[in-house]
Amino acid sequence: MRPGDRTLVVHAALGCVVVLALVVAGMLLPHPGISTVRGWADSTGAWFVVLFLAAHTVVTVFPIPRTMFTVSAGVLFGPIGILLCMVASTAAATIAFLAVRAIDERHPSAVLARVRSHRAYVPIAARLRARGWLAVGSLRLIAVAPFSLVNYASALSPVRFWPYLAATVAGLAPGTVAVVLLGDALTGESSPWLVVVSGALMAIGVAGLLVDARMPASPEA
Repeated sequence: MRPGDRTLVVHAALGCVVVLALVVAGMLLPHPGISTVRGWADSTGAWFVVLFLAAHTVVTVFPIPRTMFTVSAGVLFGPIGILLCMVASTAAATIAFLAVRAIDERHPSAVLARVRSHRAYVPIAARLRARGWLAVGSLRLIAVAPFSLVNYASALSPVRFWPYLAATVAGLAPGTVAVVLLGDALTGESSPWLVVVSGALMAIGVAGLLVDARMPASPEA
């Protein structure tokens, strides 16, 4: 395993531990406000679901962390938040990819030059060149790189759209399910076993990162 891959795995594992610790603490400490928020969300009707979906999609096209939406979806909507987050995240990833690729092909700009010069872009671009769409899936499994930056870097790489989209959906699913279930657990209304499920899904993400780190590089995109 390369030193850079080892660092990614360590950071991902530590991130999972921190998230689980925060959620367990939230379950043990009194938090009546969260249940109140869930009740309010239930009473608003379908318009709030549509508004949340639209906001999640539009905001995460830009370099803004999607974690706040994923946790909020669990708190506000429970397990149905998994579907909302997957739809919104997939839509955001699609819009970002197509927009950046179109801009890069037709109107190269200083903005995209800044993306290419970003220190976090270089290792992502190297993975994409080495493994193509497989790198997209591995980077999505555990958020070792910002969601938006993976979108932009993929658009600036030779990776084709449909493999990118499939890898995005497959890679986002375990982490999205895990974090939404953890958000749901914060309300105190879900089964403690869901925390175990969330931890298992996060472990799958770390395992996927380990497998990717040990795989030989492939130029296939």
